[in-house]
Amino acid sequence: INLVGYTNAGKSTILRTLTGAEVLVENRMFATLDPTSRQLYLPSQRPAVLIDTVGFIQDLPQDLAKAFKATLEELNDADLLLHVVDLSNPEFSNQIMAVQQILEELALDDLPQLVVFNKIDKTAPEIVENTRQLWPEAVFVSALELRSLHPMLERIAQALAELEPQQPAPLLAGSLSARVES
Repeated sequence: INLVGYTNAGKSTILRTLTGAEVLVENRMFATLDPTSRQLYLPSQRPAVLIDTVGFIQDLPQDLAKAFKATLEELNDADLLLHVVDLSNPEFSNQIMAVQQILEELALDDLPQLVVFNKIDKTAPEIVENTRQLWPEAVFVSALELRSLHPMLERIAQALAELEPQQPAPLLAGSLSARVES
């Protein structure tokens, strides 16, 4: 499970709150420069790996953009992307589009995504409610409050379960012998 999103959306804070990881959490661009991964247990006690990535930003100089994209190569192995959005930022809609554009450029836009609107504790209630209306499939959290992350964990578990290939039902001994005899 890879955390992706615009810079300062709260990806590292989510990682820290869920796993206790000692990662740098600062309100500045590129506070996260290297991916960090930690084991996470979903509500079903299923283990998963949660990976924090460098924050996305638009209009990077060409050389910096190449280096930035190189740090995101492990996203190719993701089963699920958690697209973290800072709902308190007035530019959050533009940031969503910028992240989606970068994912498209990296040919990662077909990976399953769960949109996570973060910082609801810093957002006017009417903005939260309007966004809920527009994004009913998204989850709304405050990365600083563990209890607000529980619905997100449930949705992650659900999304991963839906991605698992369906196993054929086991044959019962009686039904197998009936087929062999006929």
